[in-house]
Amino acid sequence: MTSTSDAEASGPPRTIAFFDVDNTLMRGASIFHVGKEARRRGYLPLRDLLRFAWQQARFLAVGENLKHLRSIRERALGLAEGHSVAEVAELAEKIFDESIERRLWPETVGLAREHMAQGHEVWLITATPEVIAGVIARRLGLTGALGTRLEQHDGRFTGQLDGSVLHGEEKAVAARALMIERGAEAADCWAYSDSRNDLPLLELVGNRVVVNPDAVLLEHATTHDWSVMRLNRSSIRAARRRVRKESR
Repeated sequence: MTSTSDAEASGPPRTIAFFDVDNTLMRGASIFHVGKEARRRGYLPLRDLLRFAWQQARFLAVGENLKHLRSIRERALGLAEGHSVAEVAELAEKIFDESIERRLWPETVGLAREHMAQGHEVWLITATPEVIAGVIARRLGLTGALGTRLEQHDGRFTGQLDGSVLHGEEKAVAARALMIERGAEAADCWAYSDSRNDLPLLELVGNRVVVNPDAVLLEHATTHDWSVMRLNRSSIRAARRRVRKESR
């Protein structure tokens, strides 16, 4: 868990807003941009970069695919193997500046900041390696990030996971643990995602918003009368009004 604040939970119950990253906070898959920079530095063979590119295009067209996500995560582990924590952290900063920042959806970032303005904690929750997610959260001024943890030994990444990939049910497990740690009630918390794979997380909290959802998630949201946010001005205004209303 990467946090921009070390404050302990105290006082009245907190409210946490969880934001998925890929295709919710930004356009496309963040790990693809990690691959591009890794290729530039000689970490990654060209054939793997081409595979990253194909998977990115498919992700943009049809949404998450578990098989392809697994392949991407495995390659992400390989990119970090043998490299120092400091080196990968520096890489993450460069990737944010050169690739991720301009692909952020301003509307979703604005909504995250609306939560912060209402006194809520805002945590990114993503299968992306936590070292990358933590940089995004810090650079946006958010509370922190939950991401896939990479095993470290003697200041270097081993190429193995430290726990499970933060995906599907694992997101709900991590979010529940954070809510307990921070003294937040699930009924008061929020979650934003575009993917059907995040249904366990969305069903965990009291306020769920689907953002540019895939077909399966849209059908589920419609059936259960969940809020659906499109990246247009009227939809964003409605989402912000709801955050302010619920906060009052």
